[in-house]
Amino acid sequence: VIAIHSDVDANAVHVKMADEAVCVGPAPTSKSYLNMDAIMEVIRKTRAQAVHPGYGFLSENKEFARRLASEGVTFIGPDTHAIQAMGDKIESKLLAKNAKVNTIPGFDGVFELLSNCSPLLGYPVMIKASAGGGGKGMRIAWDDEETREGFRFSSQEAASSFGDDRLLIEKFIDNPRHIEIQVLADKHGNALWLNERECSIQRRNQKVVEEAPSTFLDPETRKAMGEQAVALAKAVKYSSAGTVEFLVDSSKNFYFLEMNTRLQVEHPVTECITGLDLVQEMIRVAKGYPLRHKQADIPINGWAVECRVYAEDPYKSFGLPSIGKLSQYQEPLHVPNVRVDSGIQQGSDISIYYDPMISKLITYGSNRAEALKRMEEALDNYVIRGVAHNISLLREVIIHPRFVQGDISTKFLPEVYPDGFKGHKLTDLERRQLLATAASLYVAEQLRSQRFLGTPRIPIAKSKRSSWELSVHLGDGIYPVAVSKHGSSFFVEVDGMKLKVTSEWNLASPLLSVTIDGTQRTIQRISRNASGETSIQFLGTVYKLQILTKVAAELSKYMPEKAAEDTSSILRSPMPGTVVAVSVKPGDMVSEGQEICVIEAMKMQNSMIAAKTGKVKAVHCKAGDTVGEEDLLVELE
Repeated sequence: VIAIHSDVDANAVHVKMADEAVCVGPAPTSKSYLNMDAIMEVIRKTRAQAVHPGYGFLSENKEFARRLASEGVTFIGPDTHAIQAMGDKIESKLLAKNAKVNTIPGFDGVFELLSNCSPLLGYPVMIKASAGGGGKGMRIAWDDEETREGFRFSSQEAASSFGDDRLLIEKFIDNPRHIEIQVLADKHGNALWLNERECSIQRRNQKVVEEAPSTFLDPETRKAMGEQAVALAKAVKYSSAGTVEFLVDSSKNFYFLEMNTRLQVEHPVTECITGLDLVQEMIRVAKGYPLRHKQADIPINGWAVECRVYAEDPYKSFGLPSIGKLSQYQEPLHVPNVRVDSGIQQGSDISIYYDPMISKLITYGSNRAEALKRMEEALDNYVIRGVAHNISLLREVIIHPRFVQGDISTKFLPEVYPDGFKGHKLTDLERRQLLATAASLYVAEQLRSQRFLGTPRIPIAKSKRSSWELSVHLGDGIYPVAVSKHGSSFFVEVDGMKLKVTSEWNLASPLLSVTIDGTQRTIQRISRNASGETSIQFLGTVYKLQILTKVAAELSKYMPEKAAEDTSSILRSPMPGTVVAVSVKPGDMVSEGQEICVIEAMKMQNSMIAAKTGKVKAVHCKAGDTVGEEDLLVELE
């Protein structure tokens, strides 16, 4: 097995797993993973017989498949004709119509910035990159102005991600579910549908949580969708694994969205419920073997859920990219029926150049409730330090009553969190459990610091202390907490209630299993300092607390407070990335909401706007600059 990589990925996991690895260029994708000439040269030099393109980059590029075929190298995927037909959203929609597949109303040609799209279709509309995928080059517009702005950003993103800036426009189906059908076809005219995947939990048109099967589909709708997906695959003589994506409305009407002519990121959930290894099947088909299964052989055994774990800050627009080095990393593989597909390890760098996904976390159960309970446990036991991550958001989604009931749509996140994601909201019981756990941790550490290894020359009088009075600051509240120790347990009094906290108190471990009045919780202490400040991950969310003795708390009120920064007069970068454009210069007047600059991060373009009306005092960036999170971009007077 030969791996290709960019220079910044020289120590990547896939490189270490391969028998041989070759660098194909510098970090920018256009110079490495999209550099066909360099990749073809590696194929020739290593005499590779076949190429598996993975999930992105050249996996749906017809020119790459054509070049491989011309050199007698097998492309582990469909042939050039199918890639071209299905990779172009405009052509694929016409083919789907001809194959009698339900399609969304829209323009059947390349969309140029027209003023007559609203009378023809009515708002809202979806603007999409014709060659796109993965949410890149996709915008929803609710009026003419948003259509113009969406056209600009979508065409730029499409050009940078796919080298093709053509767009199409279609009616946006409000409040739909995103359900896709996995298909598998060989070169002998056989094709199967391998059930569905529910992919409705999304942010910025990118999937966050997926599951198989869907809670929404009945056997009749599943069969109808599967048969239409197979009809489309046969219409383009498809061979390999592929995915036909549908939008499904509340009445179970379904409409063809697009076909992905590659392996999907979320394919493990299908593997869990069918028992098929899709990558193995792709290799068999590419070799020319017929499929080993008939449609009647494809089961739905149990339930599988996948969470996409990203290096993102979920408190910013449900996830803006975070970069850095994974200083500590521990996958929850000790939890039963857990699978983790990752390309990183402890010490890996998350860079601005590629998608910020850390891993795909998959759990399996005999039913949905079991799979979700296991996912909750797996998320609590996942250790990620050094970068921001979205574990808190993922955990909140899977325990939310609407999600548990299966009442979801692609609007789930903005509907459930209209003011943005704020983390887990503690109940009174959970707050007391957190306060008791934090206080017990504090006392356990104080007791550990009094112990000495070896025999000291001077005898030390043992401390007889068995009770502590503390003050714990959490959020906007300050809580008096009394702690007493009996054996390995602590009894903690909070809000007039006594809680028993038991643990092995292994303070060196990143994971701490704590039992509070019989309820087991897995927590992580993220950080602590000498001033009593500590951060604890509890129920997926990281909480900041300050724990002081009663005397220290009395004295702390005399400490001066740091004045908060006036953020309305400055614009800081909310994420690391590259400045694509700067629209203002010193002395310009700007209005509230006016675009000041555009930042590209992980191939997505983000418009930065003014928080108030005023005059530009200073501009601290220019197009082409690389900026970090919280870097100062523009100041207003």
